[in-house]
Amino acid sequence: MDAEHGIDAEHGVARQIEPAEAVHAAELRFLAAYDTGPRPPGWRLTPRAVVLFVCGSQGVVLELPEGSAAPGDASSAAAGSDPVRKMEISGKFVGDRDLIERCVVTLAGERGLMLVGEPGTAKSMLSELLAAAVSGDSTRVVQGTAGTTEDHLRYGWNYALLLAKGPTGEALVPSPVMAAMRGGAVARIEEVTRCLPEVQDALVSILSDRRIAVPELSGSSDGAVYAAPGFTVIATANLRDRGVSEMSAALKRRFNFETIGPIADPDAEVGLVRRQAHSALAKAVTGQAAFGVDDAVLGVLVTAFRDLRSGRSAEGWEIERPSTVMSTAEAVAVATSLALAAAYFPGDRDVLSLVPGHLLGVVRKDDPADADRLLGYWDSAVRRRAQDGARTWQRMWELRDVLKG
Repeated sequence: MDAEHGIDAEHGVARQIEPAEAVHAAELRFLAAYDTGPRPPGWRLTPRAVVLFVCGSQGVVLELPEGSAAPGDASSAAAGSDPVRKMEISGKFVGDRDLIERCVVTLAGERGLMLVGEPGTAKSMLSELLAAAVSGDSTRVVQGTAGTTEDHLRYGWNYALLLAKGPTGEALVPSPVMAAMRGGAVARIEEVTRCLPEVQDALVSILSDRRIAVPELSGSSDGAVYAAPGFTVIATANLRDRGVSEMSAALKRRFNFETIGPIADPDAEVGLVRRQAHSALAKAVTGQAAFGVDDAVLGVLVTAFRDLRSGRSAEGWEIERPSTVMSTAEAVAVATSLALAAAYFPGDRDVLSLVPGHLLGVVRKDDPADADRLLGYWDSAVRRRAQDGARTWQRMWELRDVLKG
């Protein structure tokens, strides 16, 4: 796998998105050699190394202990290069380290982990990172929708074999959850509250009994699939989805809940938006060496998102919040669009002039009346900053008429 270029070496097919275990394969190998402490059953890394993988080494270059074998020694020797004995681990999730430690402890105890929060707060990314670090495979995932059935959580059948041979273990098609049970790995269930209640109920017995009964194969060795040590479930749910298919009290008791909130530090959010947009630009534009939106534009963009998200500016001014969730994920999408515009249409127009139109597109997603709230933000916070002499905000104020379109 050439993760840097998104190429599946086995099949020679380029992929838009690589799983976390492919993107960060070198770091995972290094951490497995770096920390050789006790590991829970079925885990690829120690709990401490999992936290380090998610949060990063904070600029510290880690070095393998003396006498320990460097990861990839054989392949490095074959290639004529020195094995990697030092590495700085990149930070992948911006948030409270204590929260990550609680998540890891929950998984180490083989208890279900439920990540809840507003849309766009990186719940899915965190679940993927945790699964990659713990099991080395984040692809055992079920996407919850109104069309998700119990088979997606339990098992289905290969109907050609079923008709030819009847119900046999060979004809059984395991769900991602059943595959994780057999392998003692982490299964991921996204947007669990989007699933119908009767589908969610299938999780209760899985998390309680740690087995899936197959009545059609009753009396044979395939009549039940038992969870191997290490199996657990990470689920996500959006707070905005409450009432869609509310989880039962029985299901809630099978999970430890952790709430993922917006990024508290504005500089950290700017840095994350910059990195994510740079990564997206590198994939989309061949040969693009630098991120095409400067820090001043990014600062304005992220500041506007944070103001509208919280209903209060950094100066303490009250702002009417739009009903649309002004998430960091949306900010990344806008920053990426600005970067692509700068890359594909260089010199055609000032990138800052594109910001109001993109913000308008974001706030109109849920309620058309949010366009008036955005205009109100311009007439209050943007105007006051422009009056204070900030050049970028003066330019933003001059672009007010874009919001009337």
